[in-house]
Amino acid sequence: MPRRELLLEDADTRDLTKLAGYEAIGGYASLRKALDMERQAVLAELLDANVRGRGGAGFPMGRKASFLPHPDDTPKPIYLVANADESEPGTFKDREILLRVPHLFVEGVVIAAYTIGSGHAFIYLRGEYLAEFEVVTAALEEARAAGYLGKNVLGSGWDLTVVVHRGAGAYICGEETGLLESLEGRRGQPRTKPPFPAISGLYASPTLINNVETLATVPKILELGGKKYARIGVENSAGTRVFSLSGNVVNGGNYELELGTTLRELIDEIGGGIPDGRELKAIIPGGSSVPVLTAAEVDTPLDFDSMAQAGTMLGSGAVIVIDDRCCMVQLGLRVAQFYMHESCGKCTPCREGTRWMVQLLRKIEEGEATQGELDVLLNVCDRILGNCLCPLGDAAAMPVASYVAKFRDEFQRHIDEGACPFGGESSLAGVLAPVDQHDAHLRSQIEVPGIRAERESLTEAHG
Repeated sequence: MPRRELLLEDADTRDLTKLAGYEAIGGYASLRKALDMERQAVLAELLDANVRGRGGAGFPMGRKASFLPHPDDTPKPIYLVANADESEPGTFKDREILLRVPHLFVEGVVIAAYTIGSGHAFIYLRGEYLAEFEVVTAALEEARAAGYLGKNVLGSGWDLTVVVHRGAGAYICGEETGLLESLEGRRGQPRTKPPFPAISGLYASPTLINNVETLATVPKILELGGKKYARIGVENSAGTRVFSLSGNVVNGGNYELELGTTLRELIDEIGGGIPDGRELKAIIPGGSSVPVLTAAEVDTPLDFDSMAQAGTMLGSGAVIVIDDRCCMVQLGLRVAQFYMHESCGKCTPCREGTRWMVQLLRKIEEGEATQGELDVLLNVCDRILGNCLCPLGDAAAMPVASYVAKFRDEFQRHIDEGACPFGGESSLAGVLAPVDQHDAHLRSQIEVPGIRAERESLTEAHG
């Protein structure tokens, strides 16, 4: 399938971080088009496009927006919240959108806010994203000065206030209700649902929450028209997605592709294949929280339905490539440790279950586990799945259970041989690297004209 870029188009040849550069390629024309339409007409375009959320759940954006009451039917204010708390291990697409095409994202925020009749929008930005915060803040200031947001947007009589709120480094705040709790000034913990945010969200008011990539897609939908956009990609998975390719692959990075592109095309043709002549062993297709695929499943298309049929999920679009050096027990331990650390502790299955998982996986990895403890590990995963307030518990249990299901022989060898046959920690070379190393690598991959020196100065100024 040929590559097609919508969101990152022209980003390699122009500086789209500045308003002048963005306007030169037709930036904010979609906003002008939207303001000339009735809100319901804009919503109809989103419904026709059938664009599914790019944050992980894959729920259609138009349907989600349609759940909110009409502004005339509620006495409460309506809010829009942009979820820019990108924390899924292996995922770094939203940061590139924020760094390279911030005005596209801002335009999407404004159009989405207009569509639902909101006068207040919040951008909840991951606290570690310092350079992204600076770039997005500058873009908002330019847009406000040009009349694209603020009082009387482009003379429409509609006002919009946009506030950037920086998070404090909690993975749980990527979950929409945990995000809302944090945004309201409380500890980030998930809420019981129902009620859902569309009815009672921020400050108990109707709220639409969308991911950065989802919102950045909105101007392109208005530009092309919903029905034409829906013809891009494959049935029930319309449009393009930015895939974050990492792990044991030659050319890691972000690649925008039509949905329906196969994993093999992404890894071999675009990513350059596995380095050093190693063999492909497994692929994590949607971030660390989704079930793994084996090398035999490398021809699976990257779309929502195909991934579901393969027993996994498209998730956040983070494709992590694993070669034959990797120990799946050690990988499972690292994944479980992450989710144990990030669990908010509010519900027992997640709080206790993730700790049990780490203890059992550590014993297996060190060759000290009995046969029965492998069965206990699967039992713990089963008791977590579907029994937590939010998806974090499932995010810990699903991948680990899939590692055992598809690579049980490796787990068995640890028990039978009394040691890790792959050499322990060293077997994870290039896969889910520690956060500080991974972050530094990703920043080195993102080059934006005119802001590298600024980013370096900001890093130096903030230590």
